[in-house]
Amino acid sequence: MKYLLSILLLATSSFVFAQTGRITGKVRDLQGEAIVGASVFVKTSQLYGANSDENGQFSLELPVGIYNLICRMDGMNTDTIQINVTENGLIELDIPMEEISTVLDVVEIKVGKFDKPLEDQTVSMEVLKPRLIESKNTRSIETVLDQTPGLNILDGEPQIRGGSGFTFGVGSKVAVMVDDMPMLSGDAGKPEWGFIPVENISQVEVIKGAASVLSGSSALSGSINIRTAYPTATPLTKVILYSGLYSTPSQEGAKWYDDTPLITGATFLHSRKYKQWDLVLGGNFNYDHGYIGPPVVDPGVLADTITNFTNKQMVSKRARLNFNLSRRDKKIKGLQYGINGNFMLQETNMPLAWLNDSSGLYRAYPGAIFLQKQLIFNIDPYITYSSKHGAKHSLRTRVLRTVNDMSANQSNQATVLYGDYQFRNTFKQIISVDFVGGITAQHTYSYANIYAGSGRPVNQLLNLSAYAQAEKKFWKRLTISVGGRLEYFQLNDTVTALKPIFRAGSSFKIHKATFLRASYGQGYRFPTITERFIKTGVGNFGVFPNPELKPETSWNAEFGIKQGFKLGPVMSFLDIAGFWQEYQNTIEYMFGIWHSFTSVEDMSTGAGFKFLNTGNSRVRGIDASLAGTVAIGKKSDLTFLCGYTYILPQTLNPDYLYATDSLDRKFTYNTTSLNPGSKILKYRFLHNLKIDMEYTALKKLSIGFSAKYYSKIVNMDAIIKDFEDLTNMIDILQNLRYMDYYYSHHHGNWIFDARISYLLKDKHRFALIGSNILNTTYSLRPLKIEPPRTVMLQYTLKLGGD
Repeated sequence: MKYLLSILLLATSSFVFAQTGRITGKVRDLQGEAIVGASVFVKTSQLYGANSDENGQFSLELPVGIYNLICRMDGMNTDTIQINVTENGLIELDIPMEEISTVLDVVEIKVGKFDKPLEDQTVSMEVLKPRLIESKNTRSIETVLDQTPGLNILDGEPQIRGGSGFTFGVGSKVAVMVDDMPMLSGDAGKPEWGFIPVENISQVEVIKGAASVLSGSSALSGSINIRTAYPTATPLTKVILYSGLYSTPSQEGAKWYDDTPLITGATFLHSRKYKQWDLVLGGNFNYDHGYIGPPVVDPGVLADTITNFTNKQMVSKRARLNFNLSRRDKKIKGLQYGINGNFMLQETNMPLAWLNDSSGLYRAYPGAIFLQKQLIFNIDPYITYSSKHGAKHSLRTRVLRTVNDMSANQSNQATVLYGDYQFRNTFKQIISVDFVGGITAQHTYSYANIYAGSGRPVNQLLNLSAYAQAEKKFWKRLTISVGGRLEYFQLNDTVTALKPIFRAGSSFKIHKATFLRASYGQGYRFPTITERFIKTGVGNFGVFPNPELKPETSWNAEFGIKQGFKLGPVMSFLDIAGFWQEYQNTIEYMFGIWHSFTSVEDMSTGAGFKFLNTGNSRVRGIDASLAGTVAIGKKSDLTFLCGYTYILPQTLNPDYLYATDSLDRKFTYNTTSLNPGSKILKYRFLHNLKIDMEYTALKKLSIGFSAKYYSKIVNMDAIIKDFEDLTNMIDILQNLRYMDYYYSHHHGNWIFDARISYLLKDKHRFALIGSNILNTTYSLRPLKIEPPRTVMLQYTLKLGGD
């Protein structure tokens, strides 16, 4: 006992007279505000520690030595700081802490016009990062966009929350932009997905709900903004090689080819900084055998002299090159200018309807497929200036040229001139308000004989707009934003339109990682040149002009909550929103007998499609998404992105008479719908589920899985059934069969994808990627089959980069 007491006394005296140093500091958040009650302690012994006071200050004394100091606070990201304590030394620390909501890998981003954190946004937004884009061997951006909760890409046409039906991609009701500049064709308002540089994307932002105030006309139900990546301090070189095959369709007798259904290509990217210069070079070369075969005709029917193509003509080829070049001025601090460019040549085909609902699922109907040779390029000069006080001026301009050489005399070409001046600043002198405003001008010159419904092949469309939005944060919890836009359109010196639109929103932080938001926004879309003036005939049907077509308008209101979670190794965000959208003068693509004709051979001169305003509609629903990561050990993790959307899309005036054809048939929702009793809008999926998960082990082996569920289409145009009956009655018409398929497949579709990859020496990645791995035969819109299973091998070489 005496011996033990001596040891304790010796240890105590050693501690009392040990050489020590003092550590003081302040714990704060990223905005500089004091954090009260944070624990600061030595990693190896919590006996040495302190708590921050009401000013965020703390102080503690430690023996001389090297320590790892831990700073911990509920709802914040734990921080570790290494310190070296010297005798009688004083260490002063400034410890900024991030909230859980900003450290999740899937949402560690700045978004929107103000580059604010995702959780501060007053609208519903989903964000996709390059990791998902690359892992799915994305050859064209719409294939990965289709994995986004609340967004469907239906045969190339974007649909957000059921805001649109199907119009063969013409007149998109979703704005598609690259770096805040529109990427819709000037004459048709159609996305050119293959033209977007997928090899150089930093993130994709999808706004759900009317977004016309900042995204412009066409953002009737939302917007998609693709942000390209800037060079980093370390030069980056990336090369991706891929090759794969289409599987034989599971439908018996549906294989139409006897060669190898090959898909192959290469993508490259090089970006670097050199002194004052930033340079990005990229490109893609793609060969696609195709899964849709050329039409064939049954004996005794009218000969196909328009679309009698060969198997080789079904092949798609694409070559695209792009560059970004910018310079930071040496003499004028904050001044940057540059030029971006993108050039693409491609040969492809555009099928509109299948041959039949059995062995002809993967063949086109005679007269219902076009061959396309396309040249498209844009040149984008720009200049930006950021003042020392934080104000930012930018002038972005674009020349977009599209030349489409198409079969059956469907060729067209258009030139778009675009310019946008934008001013952005935070006014701190009075009430600290973030402001963005600008002026936009766009002029489209179109030349096409198929647009002679205006009276001439030349058509011009001018769009001028001014916009502004202000955002203010109160008490570091409440964010209020209000904005407006004034749109002016002039078509061919005869048709003009002037429309103001507004939006408002709020976000309230009720806890460390809990955010409530509410928003209201208006949308406006002026009809495209194609919708008003297209006049053509191919095969058995035609397309007819409607010069009196009116603009569409919409409004969207929603209430949502975003909740962050940190449960052990799991960090995630759950976002739930209820929404209410209403649309006025909805534009749809309708079939009718618009002019009389005397023979079946002349049917295309009178029977066919026309764009019509079909009245008012409403879409209500709920949208939920869950995104996050699970840390598994120090070098492994699981990332996930899941979403579910339920919509109730209904007409508000089912008996509204919007057209009468030459047979005196009355066009209303009730008379044109296959299932009018439901009042459900046509071509909508009431339930939609998206899941993507990827497990990465030891930062080398990755295994990924995706699933998508589309519920059945409740309603569609009754004319599809009528047209099938007509082809059954007239022997010389190729029999068009769909209704048997519709009734036998009137259920939802589950589609599964999978991938596995391995990273070798941090430079080489080898991947095996499968899409539609169960080889399901399915259709998402009438008369169009979706691709069978594809299996791809991918090799990626990545050198440098941060």
